[in-house]
Amino acid sequence: MPHKIWAGSLKFGLVTIPVGLYSATEDHGIRFNQYERGTHDRVRYRRINERTGRELEGDEVVRGLEVDGTLVTVEQRELDDIAPERSGTIEIAEFVALSEIDPVYFQKAYWVAPADRRNARGYSLLRRAMAETERVGIATFVFRGKEYLTALRPENEALVLHTMFFLDEIRDPANVLEHAPPEDSYGSRELRLAGDLIRSMSTAWHPEEHVDTHTARIERLLADKAAGRAPRSGAEHVETTATVDLAEALRRSAEHARAGKKRSGSGGERPDRGTERSEPAPVSTLTREELRRRARELDIRGRSKLNRAQLEKAITESPGVHGGGRTTEEETGAGSRERPRKARR
Repeated sequence: MPHKIWAGSLKFGLVTIPVGLYSATEDHGIRFNQYERGTHDRVRYRRINERTGRELEGDEVVRGLEVDGTLVTVEQRELDDIAPERSGTIEIAEFVALSEIDPVYFQKAYWVAPADRRNARGYSLLRRAMAETERVGIATFVFRGKEYLTALRPENEALVLHTMFFLDEIRDPANVLEHAPPEDSYGSRELRLAGDLIRSMSTAWHPEEHVDTHTARIERLLADKAAGRAPRSGAEHVETTATVDLAEALRRSAEHARAGKKRSGSGGERPDRGTERSEPAPVSTLTREELRRRARELDIRGRSKLNRAQLEKAITESPGVHGGGRTTEEETGAGSRERPRKARR
């Protein structure tokens, strides 16, 4: 069960629903420590007076900022005195159409869940009413010592709370568009070809097909070096060249996209993978994302809570797995038991 990071109430009108807040996302990026080369000695940062070079203790350091050439320092108790009071309630002030909010305003997402079964009815009612009216709730919310503008919206069977940037925190795009040409700089043919390219590349959204390949390459590098293997090379870098004829580049791109769709089957469906199987890699060489994908294919229960070692063990011991992931039935062509449907990539 994820850790509850806030408990309070959700209020709209005269209706109050006790709820809890849970982080909706987690960062799987790899964080390295720093060591002195050739040793196991960790490298630490220290507070050093840049003028004297003396190391300072924590209570010798104070926060400050120059204001009109004058250094102004503040104590933590002074900041605490003017800090906004922690919100015990997320009170919806208004409802707006989600389409009216530019995604650039969204900052971080949190799942909102009812505190107990007694409050699930009001929670579900609000979620469904918001979904049917296609509206999101706007509220101001103080969390971890900071005041946030938030948007509460329905997502499948749950409610999700987005912290948002205030208007004065959004940078004007005009400040970076100094080289943007006027709209009459391209012709109608180029516009039509660009539209053709977009339509030929359009498909349904399948988030499971998009993975963090950079983190996967780092994990593979670490696994190889830990096992004493020579690191495998990364993806081949493809050099790109500037294209002079924009219309020709658009036309060829659209043809290439349409040809790719034809190769993968009509309607954008994937071809039968049964004719394209190759020998799976041993589980010990797979990245964490590849292990999770293999566990999904084998329909291993509780896979989202397993660590790497547990995933490897569960995959290896999964019924019918042989030779690093291929089932005996797949190798011999025997048996009629239905295999779990593979996730789209």
